[in-house]
Amino acid sequence: MQRRNFLRAALALPITMTALRSVAASAANTLESVRASWRTLMPKSFTAPSPTDVVTLSEDAWREKLSALEYDVLRKEGTERAGTSALDGEKRPGIFVCRGCELPVFSSAMKYDSGTGWPSFYTAIPGSFATKRDFKLVWPRTEYHCVRCGGHHGHIFNDGPEPTGERWCNNGAALKFLPAGE
Repeated sequence: MQRRNFLRAALALPITMTALRSVAASAANTLESVRASWRTLMPKSFTAPSPTDVVTLSEDAWREKLSALEYDVLRKEGTERAGTSALDGEKRPGIFVCRGCELPVFSSAMKYDSGTGWPSFYTAIPGSFATKRDFKLVWPRTEYHCVRCGGHHGHIFNDGPEPTGERWCNNGAALKFLPAGE
């Protein structure tokens, strides 16, 4: 009996491995498709700035441009209270841009409900963020900032959904939503 079960398992292993490779390849293709398709969700009247067109403003200019909460989050690496951002429940098709400089950073196709009270995404638009290690809460976290204006957006955690397993936990105050087609 044990020999028969062993032979079944040994014969099933190549089939299982082929199926897993197929699922992984499909997930990778879907992820690349989501990352590449953000431009289709851009409003017609919006022209996306280049990530290489760096924005540098004085602290006074940032204070004038942003609300007190936006300034605290984007410029001082603050965090808004969970459940306070209307963008957490945003479900329309469109893109999310950096509140500081309007660089597209996420599409609605990348968003999911993490139940944390902050807008969460499983990936970002390639080239929109730079990361660094953050030790503010003792254990190391991965913090991310807009590559164009340096604005702090949030942290990346490894408890998100497939296909990445990541949760890009973003402060809603660091984002502006632009509905598709408008």
